[in-house]
Amino acid sequence: MKFEITNENNNARNGKLSLEHGNVDTPSFMTIGTYGSVKTLDLNDITNTGSQIILCNAFHLLLRPGLEIIEKFDGLHNFMNWSKPILTDSGGYQVFSLAKINKLKNDGVEFISPVDGNKILITPEKSIETQIILGSDIMMCFDDCTPYPSNRDDTQSSMELSIRWAELSKKANRSAQPLFGIVQGGMFPDLREKSLSELTNIDFDGYAIGGLSVGEPKEVRNEIVSHIGPNLPIDKPRYLMGVGKPLDIIHAVRNGIDLFDCVIPTRNARNGQLFTHHGIIRIRNNQYIDDKKPIDSECRCYTCLNYSRAYIRHLDRCNDILAARLMTIHNVYFYQDFMNTIREYIKINKLDDYIELLENIYSYEGD
Repeated sequence: MKFEITNENNNARNGKLSLEHGNVDTPSFMTIGTYGSVKTLDLNDITNTGSQIILCNAFHLLLRPGLEIIEKFDGLHNFMNWSKPILTDSGGYQVFSLAKINKLKNDGVEFISPVDGNKILITPEKSIETQIILGSDIMMCFDDCTPYPSNRDDTQSSMELSIRWAELSKKANRSAQPLFGIVQGGMFPDLREKSLSELTNIDFDGYAIGGLSVGEPKEVRNEIVSHIGPNLPIDKPRYLMGVGKPLDIIHAVRNGIDLFDCVIPTRNARNGQLFTHHGIIRIRNNQYIDDKKPIDSECRCYTCLNYSRAYIRHLDRCNDILAARLMTIHNVYFYQDFMNTIREYIKINKLDDYIELLENIYSYEGD
């Protein structure tokens, strides 16, 4: 892996991330393909949105289809016929999201599989071995995502467990595949600093901020990002996990973040919420029943070039799968175009102008 910073605008920066399966221009948004697919989209759809990298989940792929299947294809890229980079989440988030069906242990987590009910033990070593077999361009260390709210003692214990797992993850990486560490510490800035210091000593190829977008107020989230983002190692890629609203993204970019992922573009598309250059459209509203305009007249995606709001609303009302596909194409394209615009404003040293523009378009209540 090679990471080069090409432009800077205060703490914001443009870069080029060179990985085994291609280059990624940063700041970049990673489309979610949890099970090795972006829901409703085929290979050409994803490519035509401008996506340079996608995120898949090691935990879910371990359960289905299983590593023995993916090994027969010599990795996830061949299995899903995707030639560009893939980042794999380690499964650590499932420690948080499946808390009711797992048991935390010092050496890992024992899950009750949501697929077949069998007990599965995932350790840092198992997570890394899984990601090596998948052939990830970027692997994530196994971590414990602290829930919100959590008191200081519980947060510190969780953070210290994540540090231990980070050390074990680093030792388990027998490959040349890049491995990122994940800063935890909940909503306590000093615990975040401690986590970052320990991870820096271990020495990872990149650094992520985890444990946000778990129910905390936006002001608290922004405070953590503002505090930690600029202090992440400057010569390595910086990744904010699971944060995906436009204003949250551009706030994080201003604080030095390079990589993002979130289900918002794809999940919200399937629920009829569409992002445009003029704000949010909720296509199920009656005002679009005979609207001849495209979703966004400034958008050049396949959907906007070919279909009206009225037709897409009709498909959605009929529960036609084409509606989900067309709306997902639009939202994923919009996010990629959004990131490209951010990169252009950084290049001309006017990111703050773009932030002011976005703040007039979006609100946290609306986005």
